[in-house]
Amino acid sequence: MIVIVDERELVQEGYHSLFDREGVATASFRSNEFGEWVTSVADEDLKSVQAFLIGDCGDSAVSPRAIRDRTGAPVIALSEHHSLENTLMLFESGVDDVIRKPVHIREILARISAIRRRVQDEQEHTEIGPMRVFMDGREPEINGEPLPLPRRERRILEYLASNRGRRVTKSQVFNAIYGIFDDEVEENVVESHISKLRKKLRERLGFDPIDSKRFLGYRLVA
Repeated sequence: MIVIVDERELVQEGYHSLFDREGVATASFRSNEFGEWVTSVADEDLKSVQAFLIGDCGDSAVSPRAIRDRTGAPVIALSEHHSLENTLMLFESGVDDVIRKPVHIREILARISAIRRRVQDEQEHTEIGPMRVFMDGREPEINGEPLPLPRRERRILEYLASNRGRRVTKSQVFNAIYGIFDDEVEENVVESHISKLRKKLRERLGFDPIDSKRFLGYRLVA
């Protein structure tokens, strides 16, 4: 999930639509709402956040360092003012990157992945047996051959791969894929997606790489 902070509802809706096409969930805030949320939200919910995008906040400044007190997720400023002074000011405030608008959504996702790899030592891909799972939106590969997946199933596989060796609960998967504020989708949809994903992986691999235990959650195994 990506958190967007911007005063303009139209901008929030635009980003939500564009990220949704890439299978990435978003949550949107005005700056005054965001400040209260980021200081009070549960640690478990923050684990679902891939990055924070800070846009036009009007007169209400958003402190990247306050975000950093709660999470190591990348903080990226979206700038509409193409001046060196503004860019330097944003970096001095503590953001990890400054992206000048207009920008393609895939470039934003690529920059997020690059920052996460650098800061959190994430790899570009994870290998589980003959399966290679990429973290930048590319289709996974099995024995070097791409495995086309619907975007939600691909995102679930990426999330499981990024947490390899750890179990993740159904709620954690749901929050990462759909966002913590999506009331229009039932959490049980995760079970349906994982069931379809397991079938496709089993057909290509010859075994089921997703270990599930009731009440404990899921994890990828070789």
